Amino acid sequence: MILREAAGGGGGGGGGGDATRAGAALGVAAVVSLAFTGDGRDCSPRRWALPITALRLTPPRSSAIWLAVNPFSHIVFSRSMRSSVQDMRFPYNLSAHAPCERRAECLTGNDMNTQPPKAIMNEPGVPVIRSINWVGLKTLYIKEVRRFFKVQLQTIWGPAISTALFLVIFVVALGNTRQEVLGRSFADFVAPGLIIMGMMQNAFANTSFSLLVGKIQGTIVDYLMPPLSTGELLAAMVGGGVTRAVFVGLAIWLVMLFWPGVHIMPTQIWAVVVFGLLGSMMLSFMGVLTSIWAEKFDHAAAVTTFVVGPLALLSGTFYTVDRLMPAFQTFSSMNPFHYAISGFRYGFIGQADSPVATGVAVLVAINIALGLLAYFVLRSGWKLKA
Repeated sequence: MILREAAGGGGGGGGGGDATRAGAALGVAAVVSLAFTGDGRDCSPRRWALPITALRLTPPRSSAIWLAVNPFSHIVFSRSMRSSVQDMRFPYNLSAHAPCERRAECLTGNDMNTQPPKAIMNEPGVPVIRSINWVGLKTLYIKEVRRFFKVQLQTIWGPAISTALFLVIFVVALGNTRQEVLGRSFADFVAPGLIIMGMMQNAFANTSFSLLVGKIQGTIVDYLMPPLSTGELLAAMVGGGVTRAVFVGLAIWLVMLFWPGVHIMPTQIWAVVVFGLLGSMMLSFMGVLTSIWAEKFDHAAAVTTFVVGPLALLSGTFYTVDRLMPAFQTFSSMNPFHYAISGFRYGFIGQADSPVATGVAVLVAINIALGLLAYFVLRSGWKLKA
């Protein structure tokens, strides 16, 4: 309408009308150019292009979305996935009020992974993580703890009640027909073994779920993309598994305190702490390896059913090893669960059916071996990275 009026206002002059229409067309083109290119809007892109695969593979609130749409993250985190650089503050003013030419000094290059100049890296006030990313480690650990604590009826109190039922069944079924074991009643003998057995099984359940659910739901990038080293990632997951084991052990102990005829007060605190932590760490490392290897929940359930369950039940929880046949005694001596349960029981009743020092040495060696194996497998990215 405006173009027609401008053309008609030329008093019939053909040349004037053409010039007016050409000028109006150029004006419209300039407006369109400004609207779609961003020129004239302080030259500051508000959002960067986000690959459609990231939207399909990650939830809307994941950290991967933040890293993809944040302009600074492509510069800050491009060097390494380890905890090397975090929260860099460039000396350049990259705010919306700075000139375009000045901001372009940090954003030059054909791809967005261009490294910042070394002069910027060496400027004072730029924090660089050279040892341990304590903030990231603490954050992931809290995330692991909050994940199982939100459903504590299932992850803490449920295992506590089901484990205590073993004690009730054996005590009620056997009555007074059972003789003393290691100088204590059968209930006092079996109760510590049930506590450590529940702790180890739940430590395995926690860590075997962490990476597996990330692979299945497509949120594994939340573990791999933050600036955490392999050791920090492994320590946070194992710490979460051990924490769950401690909560489950305390819950089982509290439930057993109210059962009549069971004396479950510890006499050797150091043995309870040492064997409880070593046994929980051992199963936590096994859970991490399982979550890396497994591709669906059936795989993790198979390891629980055919590996963890038999080793826990055939470890001397309900009997002493000296009452077994020689072949089964040899099997029990090669079962690491046996040393954890025997040492943990020693902390409550002061008696053990295997040398305590041998149990500590075996569990420490197994934890070191499993920890190194989990570290190198996690570092290689096997079944985690494309």
